[in-house]
Parts: sequence; structure tokens; C-alpha cells
Amino acid sequence: MIFQPAIIALLLASALSVAMLAAAAPFALQLIRRWDIACGSELQLRLERRTYLFSTLTALVFVVQIVALLLTVFNADRMAAMFVGAMCAVGTLNANAWGFPMLHAQIVLFFLAAIWLVLNHVDNQARDYPLVRVKYAFLLFLLPVVAVVAALQLRYFLDLRADVITSCCGSLFSEGSRTLTSEISGMEARPALLLFYAALGAAVFANALHAGLERRWSGVLAGLASAAAFAAAMTGILSFVSLYVYEHPHHHCPFCLVKPEYGYQGYLLYLPLFAATAAGLGAGVLQFFVRRPGLVVPGVRAATRLAGFAACGFALFSAIATAMVARSNLVLLG
Repeated sequence: MIFQPAIIALLLASALSVAMLAAAAPFALQLIRRWDIACGSELQLRLERRTYLFSTLTALVFVVQIVALLLTVFNADRMAAMFVGAMCAVGTLNANAWGFPMLHAQIVLFFLAAIWLVLNHVDNQARDYPLVRVKYAFLLFLLPVVAVVAALQLRYFLDLRADVITSCCGSLFSEGSRTLTSEISGMEARPALLLFYAALGAAVFANALHAGLERRWSGVLAGLASAAAFAAAMTGILSFVSLYVYEHPHHHCPFCLVKPEYGYQGYLLYLPLFAATAAGLGAGVLQFFVRRPGLVVPGVRAATRLAGFAACGFALFSAIATAMVARSNLVLLG
């Protein structure tokens, strides 16, 4: 089973990512200790030349990791047909104990990778690279995260057995299951709907506010509101949006939304949600660095654009979810 093309692609991407970041780690340590843009020494010139190479390689690694999350979900859905009891990606991920930890770790890595790419882009816009130490220290922090994701992937795929009877999404998201997801999916539709629109409205407002004000406090607020909106959006998808799409009062699965029989509607929800959340978090993180010399103009400009993109992304996600609810024949609220 490990010889499936998508599995080989994911494992190869993870292995190469770990190898490339590990190769960059000694250079990152040297740069953090010895970088001095005001110095014209031979060492400084060598560091400046090599930083272009390692920044490009690291950016490639994190772009690959962002794409890997999408491939993981797509592959899990396609592999559901191989397991008895599996109806969608839930059954594939539930085939052993490592599936969902792997997915959760990849989601965390998705947002961390997006933040690194934002810092790298802004640093490259500045003349004297004021974030070079920050982004390479962040690289050292991300190296074990990437390694953990790679280890979880390997363990999960090695432990997959075609003769295992797995559980379907109905058992995982049923009200009788004692899990966090079942508690969320069992939330009443009215309070879930209020939380959903309140959090998303706050995220749109906070990000639009920062795009207009360009203040540090408004940027931090945009980042916090984006994180809260992501949690509320996933809660809303589990508790009521999925019900309207399936037109079934007990089908809460967030993975069946990406299946062809439902028109791949899940991608219309998840792509703007994840992109908007990453942009909002990036705008928030930038607020801790935009006052540094050389970053005032490019940092503020990038944070403003990210906040504007996040506001549009959350608004688009809300509109798509609302359209799915409005055109459904299911009636949950009297």
C-alpha cells in the first residue's frame, strides 16, 4: 500500500524537506551568530551570497508542505475504497492511530510555513534584510516540526493494512461518541450559527480595519480574530453547514464535502478559509517587526495587503457557506 503514487510523493516530499532544512541548519546557526550587514568582511559577503540560496530552498520546502496538506486530504479520500468500513477520508485516517495526529500536525505546519513565507517575503523587500536573523531562527524552530510531520507520515503509511476494518465518519461524529469532534458536531444549530457569523464578521471587520488604519494594535487584533474565525468556521462546518449540504440532520462529516457526489463543494469552503486564516495570521505576526528600521514601509504595506486579502477571504467563505445553507432543502431552524 505504501507504493501508491500519492503516498510515495508525500513521503519523498517530507524526506527532502527534512534533508534540506537539516542542511540549512548549520548555515542558520552561523548566520544568527555572525551576521552584520554593516560589516564588509569576507565572511559577511559570503553569508549574504549564501542566504539567497538557502532562502530560496527553504521557501520551496514550505510551499511544498503547504501543497502537501491538500494532497494528504485528497489521497485519504481516494484511498477510502481500499478499507472495509471506510466511506471517506475519515475511514482512511482512522485505519490506525497515526492518521489524525498526522493530519493535525500538517495543519499546524501549514500555518507556520505560511508565516515563514510572509516573513521571508517582507525581509527580501527591505534593503538591509532586518528579519534575516528572525526568519533563520524560525527555520531552526520549524525543522523539528517538519521532522515530526515526516515521522508521523511514515509511521501512518507503514502501519496501513488493507485487511483492517475501520470506522466510518458516522461513528466518529455521532452524538454517542465521546470525542471533541462529536461534542462540536452535536452543538445546537442556532448557537453554532450565531458563533459562526459573529466570529467571521469580527474577522472581516478586524482585517478590514487594519487595512485602513495600519496600526500595530489593529494588526494584532486582525491576527487574533483570524485564528478565532478559523476555529468558529470549523465548528460551524461540523455542526450545521455540513448538514445543509448533505440535507441530512445527522451527517456531520467535514471530509465528505470534498467528495465528487457533493460536487467537491468542500474545496470551495476550505481553500478561502485556510488562505484567509494564513493571511490574517501573517498580518498579525508582522506587527511585532514592522517598527524595525528598514521595515516600516515594506512591512506595513505587506501587512495591509494581507489583512485586505484576509478580509476578502473570510467574506468569500461566509458567502459560500451562506449560499450552501440557503439553497438546501433541509430545515433545522424553526
